[in-house]
Amino acid sequence: MDSAALLDLLGNENRRRILRLLARKPCYVTEISEYLGVSPKAVIDHLRKLEEAGLVESRVDNQRRKYFSIARNLRLEVSVSPYSFGTKSAYPASRGFDMPRCRYLSLHMTVDPETEREDVDRDGDLAALASELAQLEGLENELSMAQRWVQGRLTDVMDDLSDRFDDIGGMDGRFYAEVAAVVANGISIPERIARKIDASPEVVDDALRLLAEHEVIERTDDGWRLVGAEE
Repeated sequence: MDSAALLDLLGNENRRRILRLLARKPCYVTEISEYLGVSPKAVIDHLRKLEEAGLVESRVDNQRRKYFSIARNLRLEVSVSPYSFGTKSAYPASRGFDMPRCRYLSLHMTVDPETEREDVDRDGDLAALASELAQLEGLENELSMAQRWVQGRLTDVMDDLSDRFDDIGGMDGRFYAEVAAVVANGISIPERIARKIDASPEVVDDALRLLAEHEVIERTDDGWRLVGAEE
């Protein structure tokens, strides 16, 4: 999709809120309507536009309820500077992306950038400035590719985690995977977990209880930890 058209589409706050909700779990129209506080008709219109853009897809469950979920992994980059303006939509690279080919990501500055800048400005060394510009442009392009690779791997890992939690609570496993991942990374207090994943404390408490019942996490004197994790 053209990046300018994507910017226009995402300029609507309710569409951004819909995508934020669907990033948590698949939802049907009534759920989205209650979350946004807008009419189901308005939600259907937003979903139609998101579907037409290929950002959202739908499926019908056994009770003939239509669920919507995010359909693709997409990164939108916007660059604004005194010298340029541009947008670029980038799709995540494959697992086989050749990161070692990035020359500048391992760049080590042997000279302090501020000192080097003063010397270049004083000497008026145009060749040095041109060389630095080319190097920075190469670094910018490689950082963009690295971001695509990271986003692709993040999705792969979250998919693997989510698959392990699909049977907990009769819900989509992504939310439980996110809670478990936060606990595994050392955030043990429910209030901090709720802030980290942008969820209500009540919902997080229920998730922690279910994860404990399935022996994924366990309670400690300081909060929660992954079962089997070292003190």
